[in-house]
This record gives sequence, C-alpha cells and structure tokens, in this order.
Amino acid sequence: MNEDLLRPQGRYFEELPPGTVIRHRVTRTLTEADNVLFTTLTMNPQPLHLDREYAAQTEFGQPLVNSLLTLSLLVGLSVHELTLGTLIANLGLTDVVFPRPVFHGDTLRAESEVLDTRTSRSRPDAGIVTVEHRAINQRGEVVARCKRTALMQRRP
Repeated sequence: MNEDLLRPQGRYFEELPPGTVIRHRVTRTLTEADNVLFTTLTMNPQPLHLDREYAAQTEFGQPLVNSLLTLSLLVGLSVHELTLGTLIANLGLTDVVFPRPVFHGDTLRAESEVLDTRTSRSRPDAGIVTVEHRAINQRGEVVARCKRTALMQRRP
C-alpha cells in the first residue's frame, strides 16, 4: 500500500514552528438555511438570527449569522490542513472576538498563525500548539478571531 495514503493530512507538532501561517484553501458561503438550522439546533431564540422583520429594524438592517456558527466554521475550515488526523485533543479556545458582522451570503476563508509551541511534559508522543485563527470575508475584512490550544501528535 502507498504510504502517502496512510499519512494524516494534518500537520505534526514538528511541522508547526511559531510564526507559521497557513492560508486555508477551503472557503464557505454562509446561507440563511445554515444560520437558521444552527441557531435552532442550539436552542438560541435570538430574533437577530431568526426574524427578518425584527433584524430589519436594527442597526444591521438584516439578520446576522450566529456568531457561534461563525466560530465553528472558522475552526472547521482549518481542520484539513492543520489537524486532520494529527489532533489528539482541543485544550481550549480563548480571546474570541467578532470585530465585524457576518450576513447571509458572506463567503469566509480562514488563516491560522502558530503563536507558541512546547513539548508535552506528560506525553512524549505529543506537543502543545497555540494558534490564532482568523476568519476573513469576501471583502478582506477579519470577522472573527480566536486563539486555540491543541494537543498534537509528534511525528512517529
């Protein structure tokens, strides 16, 4: 069997030195259906996400995409080129901010910058990596940002 087929697509701890920036290739346009489904699945009754008439009367003039959907998408867009098959566990998310609103029809892309790494003290097969994820809309505006700390596999 071809060994390349068995290799995880994410990056190992050793492949993530501080300063590394990954511009993720997959993008995603958020639809009204995405927003309504996510918002109702998570039991969030906020009319800013669900009621077009209500949202039209706000400063935004239209429904907002649920910020937790934006955050989930931001992390999800990073998986293929960062953690697919190499993540052991997410350890935490911090410093989550949403500097601009996201609306139905916005297309988001993501980039991840490695901020810090250290080998695990308790697991010789793992390292801890802290990245900053950024979601960027079709106009080049950062719409979400967070720091994520992950326990990553070391190269076998």
